[in-house]
Amino acid sequence: MWLTYEALCRGEKGPSDKILAKLKCRYLDNGNPFLKIAPFKVEEAYANPDILIFHDVMADDEIATIKALAQPRLERAAVQNLITGEKAFIQARISKVAILKEFEHKHVTDVVQRVEDMTGLTMETAEKLQVVNYGIGGHYEPHYDFARREEPNAFHSLGTGNRIATVLFYGEQPFFHQGGATVFPYLDIALWPKKGAAAFWYNLHSSGEGDKMTLHAACPVLTGSKWVSNKWIHEAGQQFRRPCGLKRPPPELTA
Repeated sequence: MWLTYEALCRGEKGPSDKILAKLKCRYLDNGNPFLKIAPFKVEEAYANPDILIFHDVMADDEIATIKALAQPRLERAAVQNLITGEKAFIQARISKVAILKEFEHKHVTDVVQRVEDMTGLTMETAEKLQVVNYGIGGHYEPHYDFARREEPNAFHSLGTGNRIATVLFYGEQPFFHQGGATVFPYLDIALWPKKGAAAFWYNLHSSGEGDKMTLHAACPVLTGSKWVSNKWIHEAGQQFRRPCGLKRPPPELTA
């Protein structure tokens, strides 16, 4: 897995032609009347699990506002301790983060509402918008966004269940794609940052089991600076928007 991760970051590896031939681009409105007029432009980066790229979903002025609000609050990024659920600093994650609340600015409110329009999932139980800055050498080694069985205390204080899905907005990309890709080692795909675009994927199968194939990483930035904003969406409140599946996935596909 580590060799694949490094090869993907260098742009030396990718999905087969057989997989690429099945991918499509489409317009998406999710049944929203407004989006019938201005649907989202969606590109499939992978199928099963679905990894989608939404193009042109964050405007330049929204990006500027979010960066301006986040910069004075940036702190070193942490992870949760597997056992205690407490915050911990590790070398596997080198970046700075800030948390923005919806009511702070109309642009933040609009972006969060857009996530609901894009995904069809409620934002009432989602985590606050996290803004992340990766400087030169900044990275996040392969990890899952959802809590696994060996992490019983993860998200316990939130009371909103596990992270069902992730939306990752790209606010600024490194110069000439010099590092900074989001890679999925088990799927052999790399998403190269494009300003104003956003990636979306489900972290959990419809059964509620973690999807092992969503292991992903932020590759080291080699030049320039990378800004992303992510919205982690939780299980609570999604029962009518993404009903539970009747079948559990095979053991090798769960984590």
